[in-house]
Amino acid sequence: SKVINRTGKISDKTRRKVNQVMDDMGYVPNLIASALSNKKTYMIGLLLPDISNPYFAELARNIEDRAHELGYHIVICNTDNQIDKESEYLTFLQQKGVDGILLATGLANPESLDLLLERKLPIVLIAREVPQTAVNTVLVDDYRGGYLATSHLLQQGHRDIAIILESLDLASSRERLAGYKAALEEAGCPYRESRVSVSDFSISAGMEAAGRYLDAPDRPTAVFACNDLLAIGVVQAARARGIAVPEQLSVVGFDNTFLATVIDPALTTVGQPIREMGRQAFDLLRRHIGEEDAAKQRVMLLPELVVRQSTAPVSG
Repeated sequence: SKVINRTGKISDKTRRKVNQVMDDMGYVPNLIASALSNKKTYMIGLLLPDISNPYFAELARNIEDRAHELGYHIVICNTDNQIDKESEYLTFLQQKGVDGILLATGLANPESLDLLLERKLPIVLIAREVPQTAVNTVLVDDYRGGYLATSHLLQQGHRDIAIILESLDLASSRERLAGYKAALEEAGCPYRESRVSVSDFSISAGMEAAGRYLDAPDRPTAVFACNDLLAIGVVQAARARGIAVPEQLSVVGFDNTFLATVIDPALTTVGQPIREMGRQAFDLLRRHIGEEDAAKQRVMLLPELVVRQSTAPVSG
């Protein structure tokens, strides 16, 4: 029982012997019976907008790796940021008796969050925040990220910098925009609403948003795209128009997913500590399982600018 449930002090030698006997006998522990006896299923729900997005894929992998180390299993649900799917999955996960839920979505339905909190189910929000709600949260400093990206372009001599954001319903988008504004103000550059675009988070959406900038007679000399997929879309839109990156257009992304290194030119981007975010979020959730009244925590991690080949000094 101690080996199966990972409780008590068991030597590695004894643990290996017990596991070997179970393997030889073909014994498979009954998780439902175990859950009834110790009130834990060792299952955690993970809600993501879309695991095909490299950022969320890398986040999910790091969470899963950490969960496996500690004897837990992850149930991944893609919500596509749809309220109905999000609510449906939250109900499903509760019915399955998960020990806690990690939420990396925009949480479009705050009523669902309130319901989970009322039921005292352990929850951790990842890269998202719900103001004025006491809930465990692991964040990156999006304001600093927006500031770093814009400051880098300003240091390269760019003064006409456009930005492409995800939905402004997300606190992360609002913070990145605030960092962009602060860097412009510090450099004495005017903030222009015409240089702000709100988009979906796909490559095609990035291409479409960039196209509106690049087809204008006064196109910007640089674009800060608030995730790597959008930034790749900007590079592709520029290439389709014969605009050279970075010689004629500098591009900065956000996230530092593996795609940033495989695109040509390699993408300058704001790196989120994705591995650390995943591990800290899981560890925070695990500490709150069985401790309903534990104080809620807000963990803030710092981003870093990763300079590659998609940015250069402004030409002319």
